[in-house]
Amino acid sequence: MIDQGQQISREIVVDAARTIDFMGPDIRVYATPNMVADVEMVCRDMLLSKLGPGEDSVGIRVVIDHLGPALVGDRIAIHATIKVVDGRRISFDTTVMREGKIIGLMQHIRAAVSVADLRGRLTKK
Repeated sequence: MIDQGQQISREIVVDAARTIDFMGPDIRVYATPNMVADVEMVCRDMLLSKLGPGEDSVGIRVVIDHLGPALVGDRIAIHATIKVVDGRRISFDTTVMREGKIIGLMQHIRAAVSVADLRGRLTKK
């Protein structure tokens, strides 16, 4: 069952693939799109443990404030809390932290879907 207030936390080590490289190798920092992807996967993983067989979720909204850097090798913590459950839409508030400091805040909404139904809709396009 998916309930308001449920939480999940996960630690991730920032590797080179998660960083930007367009300002040179000495300024490789955690890229915003990768922060979004990491948060989405943490939220998805939480839902997968609560959805039924043949169900998954898709991201439908992201609002992010990327507030500070993380460097290659830094360990970050992602904390997500379910704020609202509205039918098949689940809203999360998330915090991304490095060394106890907030480096990202994100509101994220995912929609629970039937994988078979989604596949059917997409193959018709």
